[in-house]
Amino acid sequence: MSGAADPWEALDPRIHAYDAEAHLAESSLLDRLDGGFRFIEPRAAWNGAGRLSLRARPEALSPQVSEALPGQALEVVLQRPDGWAWLRTLDDRYLGYARVEGLLTEAPKNTLAVTALRGHVYAAPKITAPILAEVCLGALVTRRDEAPVTDKHRRWLPVGEQGWLQEVCAAPLSDADPAELALRFIGTPYVWGGRSAWGLDCSGLTQVVFGAFGRSLPRDADMQQAALRPVEQPQRGDLAFFEGHVGLMLDGRRMVHANATAMAVSVDTLGEGEYGERLQADLLGFGRWTG
Repeated sequence: MSGAADPWEALDPRIHAYDAEAHLAESSLLDRLDGGFRFIEPRAAWNGAGRLSLRARPEALSPQVSEALPGQALEVVLQRPDGWAWLRTLDDRYLGYARVEGLLTEAPKNTLAVTALRGHVYAAPKITAPILAEVCLGALVTRRDEAPVTDKHRRWLPVGEQGWLQEVCAAPLSDADPAELALRFIGTPYVWGGRSAWGLDCSGLTQVVFGAFGRSLPRDADMQQAALRPVEQPQRGDLAFFEGHVGLMLDGRRMVHANATAMAVSVDTLGEGEYGERLQADLLGFGRWTG
């Protein structure tokens, strides 16, 4: 390419699929390019396995950038001959590389949303049965066309090919308060790129708890800040933004957040204690959901 205007300059590589060196790009970018590029038409896919790690590069030891939860809708931007694929999670348009094993080419039918923070699918409708899979808040499981089973007052739902999920793991959430839901994650391990109660990062926490109530947020902290309305005085449910970090305000000063200082989800107070003072000094501002 030549000239003063770089067609890639305004494109965020986290959500726009392109490779300037290889002259490769997804078809939606056709109108931004000169000639000489090969265009890829993404195809629909769904995560048919457990939590799927999306990585920065098609390498097993590459950093995780995000996760696709069970049942989540995806796009395959480019499938490689080595078993890796360039994928996009459709709800937030986020890109990463993952192995293609377990991807489905048709949308799961008769899905059931998991509302428990963490749970398990069992091989039989008994708590003593072997565990087949882990599930988490936000995962979708397929409900088989069989009657539920009650065992010792526990009601089990048939899911997947041969699994059973206790019905309480799919019970409706009791309220629509992301802050209250975030508090249930206290002690959850911090995991870079994680998006589930088995381990998550700061923006993963805010994205998951808002998403549980139908409030879509982008994947990363800076994206979330750009998506929300700035406010001067925070209230419960607002997000607090820092350089590369985000937390969910419980009131005017207390914040619940997944952080690498505690290596877990914790509650900290802006301006209180050594960590709180550092947070206060690094504060960029607050944002409020208005959708």
